[in-house]
Amino acid sequence: MIDEQAEEKRRGSFWRELPILLGVAILVAVLVRAFVLQTFYIPSPSMEHTLNVWDRVLVNKLVYDFRDPRRGEIVVFKAPTEWQSGTEGEDFIKRVIGVPGDHLVCCDDQERLMINGASLDEPYIYKDADGRQDPAADEKFDVVVPPGRLWVMGDHRSASGDSLEHYEQSDDNIQEATIKIDSVVGRAFTIFWPVSRAAWLSVPKGFEAIPDAPPAN
Repeated sequence: MIDEQAEEKRRGSFWRELPILLGVAILVAVLVRAFVLQTFYIPSPSMEHTLNVWDRVLVNKLVYDFRDPRRGEIVVFKAPTEWQSGTEGEDFIKRVIGVPGDHLVCCDDQERLMINGASLDEPYIYKDADGRQDPAADEKFDVVVPPGRLWVMGDHRSASGDSLEHYEQSDDNIQEATIKIDSVVGRAFTIFWPVSRAAWLSVPKGFEAIPDAPPAN
């Protein structure tokens, strides 16, 4: 009889606590999504074939609370007004090519971008079905990234509304061509769907050869 009463109490306690447990679980999920991790899907071909249309990525929203974005990282950011297609607060995803103070030049004698005097190898740039690779840039340029801003580009250069496109469209306005560091939502660090394309989004080795920008005078 005592065992039956104890069992009944345990069952009653479980059902009383269940709403609390569910509430805590929902609160944790909301906090994680708001401050730590978030999923995004890829709506356009601008990052092919590093990221394909409808790929889903996981974004670390906490990392840039402790440091600034670095060259080669893939970031999600709130698009500047001039970049938006009509959707307010639209999120974009691109690769960081230049950080504040970087001197970017197109191009060296092998048609590679140059950053702070060093050539950048970019094997991730889009190739079509016949193996033809997009050019690193479709127009020559020579810019210095302003303080507090980033120069970002898509891996599918010919299909990306990125810093270079907006530099060209704005008559070489470096402010309109770059994004604010404060607009970055987080770093995309893995593809998790579809499972067949699951992969880590690490910084390509070519960026290891890039020196830091010289200090401003």
